[in-house]
Amino acid sequence: MSTDTLTHPPDTQSVPLEHWRIDPTRSSVEFHAQTLWGLATVEGRFERYEGTLDLQQNPVIELTIDAASLTTNLGFRDRHLRSADFFDVVNHPQVSFVSDSATLEGERLHVRGRLHAAGQSIPLELDARVRRVGDELEVDARTNADHRKLGMSHGLLGMIPTPSELIVHGRLVR
Repeated sequence: MSTDTLTHPPDTQSVPLEHWRIDPTRSSVEFHAQTLWGLATVEGRFERYEGTLDLQQNPVIELTIDAASLTTNLGFRDRHLRSADFFDVVNHPQVSFVSDSATLEGERLHVRGRLHAAGQSIPLELDARVRRVGDELEVDARTNADHRKLGMSHGLLGMIPTPSELIVHGRLVR
């Protein structure tokens, strides 16, 4: 159960207090993870997801991702990432983020919440930039997550160092 709260200083509210949903056709949910002891970076994305932002609701932010939609454009690696060594999509078909608190200061949205993946959950904290573009919102959020705490530690001799970077570039519509 979320105990989501939103606070914002007076006169800095620039984002309309309405219900917004992410437009997947103009958005991206990505991850970057180092491999080979940090010598290379694997960049991947999720192709199917849905999410909402509502500064008047509890929770303020919800993002649900179809874990099987993961792609790095390399088939054997994608199959491995979907396996029980990582996302375990057979038993845990969704990855989700749900906010516990959000503080809006102008275009900066500071968020605390929980990331749920592969049957595990970890706290996440991030700062997002949210700005109005016409009748829509544009969101850019980045944070780091220790994938080992989600049980994603497969790798010989520590080949996959932490953290992984999580990135959302979103266009939100009403």
